Amino acid sequence: MVIGQAAGMRALSRRFSDSALLLVILLLIWELLYRVVGEIALTPPLATTFNAYVLLTSADFWPHVFTTFRALFLALIIEVIAGLFLGVVFGLNRLLGEVVEPVIVAFYSVPKIVFYPIVLMFCGIGIVSVVVFAIMHGILPILVFTMNAVRNVRPIFLKMARVMRLGFTETMWSIALPAAIPEVFTGLRIGFAATMLGVLLSEMFGSKSGLGFMLMNAIGLNQVNEITSLTLLLAGFAVSVNLVLLAVDKRLHRRI
Repeated sequence: MVIGQAAGMRALSRRFSDSALLLVILLLIWELLYRVVGEIALTPPLATTFNAYVLLTSADFWPHVFTTFRALFLALIIEVIAGLFLGVVFGLNRLLGEVVEPVIVAFYSVPKIVFYPIVLMFCGIGIVSVVVFAIMHGILPILVFTMNAVRNVRPIFLKMARVMRLGFTETMWSIALPAAIPEVFTGLRIGFAATMLGVLLSEMFGSKSGLGFMLMNAIGLNQVNEITSLTLLLAGFAVSVNLVLLAVDKRLHRRI
């Protein structure tokens, strides 16, 4: 017990040291790039951090944050429900899964930005188009990982469900999803990152508010301070959430 705790503390300390070293290296690279390109394209790390703090204390900033996170939250809810349901359906029905899988893979390989004019045509400029475009990015990883995870569920479990005469809904909630949780969570983690990308891209090109709109507006006006501070805040949020999800993902996979 004591040995295991000591090993865990050493691993945690090593991980913290590696992360700190990586952060220092990134800051040095950032400072070096600033000295090479100058203030016309970049701001130094300390100044960018201060600008980000000023942005966070600005009253005009938070309505854009609310707009972005509302779209992100709505897209995640819809795509998680739809992705899990379709993934289980295609995973349990192997013939149907084999038919639709090539279509899913082909759609996943196409840059979603080519469909954006169609989304704008049908949904208009606003939160609806942002949510739809975000779902197009995030639902496929959830669907594919869920489908493959359900396919790999032990056949004895599904046979037991048939013996017990469980319906599709009971089989999905009682057997398929619980047995596939680790892989499903991996799909959710990747889907979150893709959804956030879809929200920002949509706001950059077809929205009147949101963090993506702020970033695109700053690029158009060549406001380097705002560009770098917004980028820092968005990157910090994305990395923080991804680290939490990755930690949970690893813990789930260890239990297999």
